[in-house]
Amino acid sequence: MTNERRLRPVDLARSAGVSTQQIRNYEDAGVLPPAARTASGYRAFTEVHRGALLAYRTLMRGFGPVPATRIMRTLHEGDVPGALALVDAAHAALHEERVSLRAASEALELLAAEPLAPLPRSGGLRIGEVAALLGVRTSALRVWEGAGLIAPRRERATGYRLYEPSDVRDARLVHTLRRSHYLFDQIRPVLEGLRREGSSDALRAAVAARGEALTARTRTMIEGSGALHTYLDTYLDRLTEATKEIR
Repeated sequence: MTNERRLRPVDLARSAGVSTQQIRNYEDAGVLPPAARTASGYRAFTEVHRGALLAYRTLMRGFGPVPATRIMRTLHEGDVPGALALVDAAHAALHEERVSLRAASEALELLAAEPLAPLPRSGGLRIGEVAALLGVRTSALRVWEGAGLIAPRRERATGYRLYEPSDVRDARLVHTLRRSHYLFDQIRPVLEGLRREGSSDALRAAVAARGEALTARTRTMIEGSGALHTYLDTYLDRLTEATKEIR
């Protein structure tokens, strides 16, 4: 390691398109392994640090900054199995999102296609009855109403909300989509599509768009895992040696 060419923070920064301060932050956060110091106290980076930086930046695109930081920090603490376990957990979580999306797609198609179910009694259901029917809190129904997703009519004499069959269907759809982590802005066009001519085209489009987003994320996660493998395969022995020298 003593004969290896030293890199300045600015050299690393230029290779990744970040600031020199960001390089210092990365070292402090454990994203980069500890750097040696020159006699005058300046950081002396090496190709090991460049490899760590490029691996992290690639990981970050697919895994996100927080998981990527945890992976690199765990690795630089000497716990390679622990770092790989974090990678496994991220891929497992993505798989669960796919399973959830598939279930939501099937449920939504059924809900959109089935005729409006008659209510237990005529005149509409009150908010507590709808909440019990869906298994949600009344506060959730109020939030959805405030966001413009559902619009039950009000009883003239009392001001109580009264949910017609179409309102119950809409609330059921919102509940299903929210459980699959859809945002209100993503749910709104689905409901609007169902209300216009009973079409489920917007619903299918929303599900398809999320599926495409998951596919794109899978690709970037695979790319990140490959970059991590390259870093480990190329620099692990040198990283261990350098860490021992510094510590």
